[in-house]
Parts: sequence; structure tokens; C-alpha cells
Amino acid sequence: MTSVSFEHVTKKFGDVAAVQDLTFQVEDREFLVLVGPSGCGKTTALRLLAGLEEISGGTISIGDRVVNEVPPKDRDIAMVFQSYALYPHMSVYDNMAFGLKLRKTAKAEIHRRVNEAAQILGIETLLDRKPRQLSGGQRQRVALGRAIVREPKVFLLDEPLSNLDAKLRVQTRAEISKLHQRLQTTFIYVTHDQVEAMTMATRIAVMRSGLLQQLDSPQNLYDSPANVFVAGFIGSPAMNFFPAALQEKDGHLRVDAGSFQVPLPAASRERFGGFAGNSVIFGIRPEDIHDPEFAPPGIHAEPVEAQVDVTELMGNEVFLHLVAGPHVFVGRVDPRTRARMGEDHRVVLNMDKAYLFRPDGDQAALA
Repeated sequence: MTSVSFEHVTKKFGDVAAVQDLTFQVEDREFLVLVGPSGCGKTTALRLLAGLEEISGGTISIGDRVVNEVPPKDRDIAMVFQSYALYPHMSVYDNMAFGLKLRKTAKAEIHRRVNEAAQILGIETLLDRKPRQLSGGQRQRVALGRAIVREPKVFLLDEPLSNLDAKLRVQTRAEISKLHQRLQTTFIYVTHDQVEAMTMATRIAVMRSGLLQQLDSPQNLYDSPANVFVAGFIGSPAMNFFPAALQEKDGHLRVDAGSFQVPLPAASRERFGGFAGNSVIFGIRPEDIHDPEFAPPGIHAEPVEAQVDVTELMGNEVFLHLVAGPHVFVGRVDPRTRARMGEDHRVVLNMDKAYLFRPDGDQAALA
């Protein structure tokens, strides 16, 4: 059983706190993804776990062992880097076997582990090649293979797909997910790409400025974001936000964004009624903005008049970049839409999927 825990972990570089009071636990065999923009502290947290950086405060444990003072080589982890970090003068076989040779593992055991990992990754025909003779995807598999042969308790992956092209990134993403299922080992994966996080993770930890914003399953992060930052980071295109006022009239709630007003469903009254009369941030995802002709049946569809600024045809859908007064927002609509650039066009918002956040402080979601 190999869990990983961070307890009030802090890392400072001079006066700059790269990681602040970070506390979470990764369960045995879990695939946890740390996600956030550049500079949020996700890679620093991974390096602290690997022992490549010293912590400034707090406790990191692998299993039942506190590893604050344990050298990296004794932590029983394996790390895959963004840059592959392969030795250019060594063959694929020797690159994968190098760590085991340093540990004076028996030759027969090295041969067994390398060939088994190569078979898992589909690179058994590449073992005699040098890294310069490999494609980017093949090099990444070799880097993964070098980690697999260690048979570690925990795999650490630091943006391993960043150097791959879009098609190869999708393919390798699926391969890493299958690898996790096959190895049944704890994976901790760092990325700035929320699509990678959503498709691969058991749970996602969203970070910002060294602080953990929310830790939850991908679906819960999408459905119930804790604040404006998480709501805007998870989902592509990002959620639309509007400064607004929450008003109550004749027992009904409505959101007044200035250039448009939209009522909330009656079912929202119990949840949001206590905030009537206050300023809020109104959020709605692009996929919940529809062309009226093609809106799904049974939703609380409320109309908004807007001008079409830009249209982006994606094949199975169209992204409409819309302007309503001072507000600029995006809708994902049916490709049969008649909306044209520069024209006025009515869209409808699915108010069953409306989000309201506090306008100040941490901009937390209204409960």
C-alpha cells in the first residue's frame, strides 16, 4: 500500500513562497494530477516529493515513512521529465537499464525487466537504436520504460507530453492511462493542460500561486467549482463570467448584468435566495449557450440579444464569440446555426446550469 501525503508543506525561494501550506493525500494506486498555470507551484511540489528540492516547512510521507530527510535515490520513486533526459550515446536498452546497473542489479533481472517494459510500451524493436534515431513519441516511451524498470512505489511525471505534437499527445495520453491500469501503481502527474487532467486523473488538484484551490474528481471539479479561478480553468473554452446583481421581484430571482437580465429557475431560490440584493459574478459555460433553433428540450432557456463578433467552425460545433453591451462571451452552438459575423443574433442561456460567485475575496461559489 503506497499512499503519499503532504502536510502543511511550504517551499520558499528567498522571500517568494512557491508552495504555501500544501496539504493533501494521494491514495494507493490513485492517478492524481496537479494542474495549474505556469508558476503555480505544481512542479515544485513534485520536486519536493522526489527530493530534488528541500522543503521549507511541513511533512512529506510516502507510505508510513516521512521522507523529508531521505535522499532521492532511497525514496523508491521514479520520475519522467518533460525533456526525456536520455543519454544520447547509449542505446535504448542501455538507457532503460542504466539505473538498474548503478544499483548492481543482476544481469538476468535487468534483462527481464527491460524486455518486459519494452513489450508493455511496444518498443521491443527499438532496443538497439540510439535516441537520435527515435521520434519524439518513441523517446517519451523510452523515458517511461526507464521509470517502469525501477518498479517504484510511486511514478512522478512532470509534463511528459509537452514536447509532442497534438496527435501524438492524444495517443500517448491514452497509453499512459492504460499503463496506470496495468501497473496498478500510484501515479502523480503534473500538467498545465486541463484536457490532460480531465481525461487521465482519478482526482485533480488545482493550484494557483502556490495554493491548493480545490481537490476533487474531474466531474465534480467541472460541475461544482469552488471559486472563479477553478471554474475558469476547468473547461475549454473557459466559462464566461459577467459582473452582475442578483435581484428579487415578486418572489422570483433574476440576474441583472446590465445589458441583459435573465431569471433564475424557481429551484434556485432555496440555494441563492439569501444573496438577493447583492453583487455577484454570474458564470455560464459556453456549452450551455445555444442557438434558439437547436436548444435541447426541457431546459430553462432564457434569451440574450448579442452581436456576433467572430465565428469558429469546428465541424461538429461552432464557437460564437458574442458581444452584449460591455460583455464579451463565447457560445458553443449547433453547426447548423445561421449566425454570421457582424450580425445581431439571439442566443439562449440554459439557466439550469448557471453559476454565481462572490465578487470579492477568493471569489468563492455561492452555496
